[in-house]
Amino acid sequence: MLVILLSLAIQVPVDVYGKLKVSGNKIVGSNGAPAVLHGVSLAWHNWWSQFYTASNVAYLASEWKVSLLRAAIGVEPEGAYLDDPDLGDKSATTVADAAIKAGIYVILDFHQHKINQDAAVKFFTKFAQKYSGVPNVIYELFNEPESATWPEVKAYAEVVIKVIHSFDPDALILVGCPQWDQKIEEPADSPITGYSNIAYTLHFYAGTHTQWLRDSGHNAINKGIAVFASEIGGMDASGDGPIATSEWNLWISWLKAHDISWAAWSISNKQETCSMVLPTSSANSPWGDNQLNEWGRLVRDLLISIA
Repeated sequence: MLVILLSLAIQVPVDVYGKLKVSGNKIVGSNGAPAVLHGVSLAWHNWWSQFYTASNVAYLASEWKVSLLRAAIGVEPEGAYLDDPDLGDKSATTVADAAIKAGIYVILDFHQHKINQDAAVKFFTKFAQKYSGVPNVIYELFNEPESATWPEVKAYAEVVIKVIHSFDPDALILVGCPQWDQKIEEPADSPITGYSNIAYTLHFYAGTHTQWLRDSGHNAINKGIAVFASEIGGMDASGDGPIATSEWNLWISWLKAHDISWAAWSISNKQETCSMVLPTSSANSPWGDNQLNEWGRLVRDLLISIA
């Protein structure tokens, strides 16, 4: 009995769920049961690459009990992927390799606001080849479409999905939707066809996005698509302002009720509510209570409580 209990105690998320896939409107594990992941997103790599370390990944997996990390590989700003693809590739590889070692899932997020199809094809070709068949790796094609319409995002996604699935046909792929991932009913009304394992991202910040967006998410799920909340926050959509505790709790309950995975924004040290590490703190973990802001402590404690 003791041996069995010890074995269960050291199970890691990828051992529990295995290869993820979309089944109907759910993301499920290899046993067919819903797979629900909880974690955090690193911030734009071009501004916070100092956080993209193997030791930070290991710390978040062991101490914060994350089952998921998101590597936000910035695309358009100065110094981001379009300017310096090598830094983007290095940051993504460091986080992905460390996540695989820790036995957790990792989202490689092409963190763009506009369509940069040629760069995306280059990025996802590299990583779909590198991690083909690795169950830990999830691909997010488009962080938050700012002005692109759903037909434009859909056409872009179909090109990139074809590339990824040519190397890794069973990969789980996340596709964004218009208006910073809030118009989730648009892909529900016209989903991508011809490919398996496609889920759609819904982003919210509880101080701005309230019941109306939960209603849209509910409608989209009822129309048959799988939803993944790859970026969420408890404050205003600006990333600043007070934490909207009541709305945040409603969102967490809603995510749980629908078996939706999520990643909270973000592991960074900017002077703003959504940056979990204080500006005076090191980019290198461990981070104690006096090195985290209120949001960082709230997310950490929530992750530990539901692990």
